[in-house]
Amino acid sequence: MGSVILRKHRVILVLAAFGTLLAAIVYWGNGLLIALESKAPSISRGTPSDGSIENAKRLPSSGSNFRTYSRFGSLIGRTCVHEKVRATVLGAYARLAKDLPNRMFVYGETGWPSGGGFWPHKTHENGLSVDFMVPVHSLGGDPDVLLTNLFNKFGYSVEFDSTGKAAGSAIDFEAMAAHLRAIWANAEEQGVGIKVVIFDTKLQRHLFASKGGQGLAALMKFSTKPAWVRHDELYHINFTVSN
Repeated sequence: MGSVILRKHRVILVLAAFGTLLAAIVYWGNGLLIALESKAPSISRGTPSDGSIENAKRLPSSGSNFRTYSRFGSLIGRTCVHEKVRATVLGAYARLAKDLPNRMFVYGETGWPSGGGFWPHKTHENGLSVDFMVPVHSLGGDPDVLLTNLFNKFGYSVEFDSTGKAAGSAIDFEAMAAHLRAIWANAEEQGVGIKVVIFDTKLQRHLFASKGGQGLAALMKFSTKPAWVRHDELYHINFTVSN
């Protein structure tokens, strides 16, 4: 009897050790891969819908005011971009850490390390596309963070109504405008262009009506036609670089 109990304890210990190791890999693995990645410059080829990239760089899974939509997604390589795009994205977050110190931002999917087809997206193929999950606040106005988990397709299945509200929260259009302005400013510094910002056309009017959103459409081009999926829970940016 004692030997049976001992074997069960050993199995439990082995499973616990394996689970701990797996959790550690998921949590810190992307950071380790960033430390080991090539220093060779990124080279983007083709278009967001038909392209590839060499020497793409991984986005960090988290920072003082940002995090990935999924640590597992980042680990397996679904958040890789051109090095100049990474510098633009991280520079924008650094700027926002000073301007909006109490806000947490979430970025979504970007593309594979070598680019190419990126199901279920129709673009994200050449390292120049980034999804940013919309910043949100409670209906009372308190800063909040959009939940991204397996049950809501890591944020991609969240549906906001025509006023920007969903499940007890609302899109923080002021924070979104501040983020877009920070992206624009850092893109200028990196010599990166913003080809288009794809965001739900009906929600754009709320963005442009916000204090920070006034004049935003003059800085960057926004989509004017509905995308194949709404893009209400995120804003997708296609960048341009000269390699």
